[in-house]
Amino acid sequence: VQLVESGGTLVQAGGSLRLSCAASNLRFDNYAVAWFRQAPGKEREGISVIRSSDGSTAYADSVKGRFTISSDRAKNTVFLQMNSLKPEDTGLYSCAVLLFLGGGTPNLRPILSRHPAEFDAWGQGTHVTVSS
Repeated sequence: VQLVESGGTLVQAGGSLRLSCAASNLRFDNYAVAWFRQAPGKEREGISVIRSSDGSTAYADSVKGRFTISSDRAKNTVFLQMNSLKPEDTGLYSCAVLLFLGGGTPNLRPILSRHPAEFDAWGQGTHVTVSS
């Protein structure tokens, strides 16, 4: 599986951006795609996740109500719509895929706290800068 993020750029506070995470060679039916971000000098933060089987989503409190995750399964792409952006949203945004090879429907919110090594693939990231 390969993931490629795009859409990051410089935007003013209060503005909006839509990030994309395009997956290739993703030949599985049961998985989750999560968005993470890492600001300079800070730890990586899981901010949103979507499950492929039913489209269920979960968000970190820091972005809830402002960010929306969605997917286009036909295009194997996951989107992150970011509205009401704040300077503290600045960072490197990366997506990662977690395959549910054993089946089942794990709870989504805990996925945001998983160790990066538990994910099956990561993208290279896209930079978002929010100016005040």
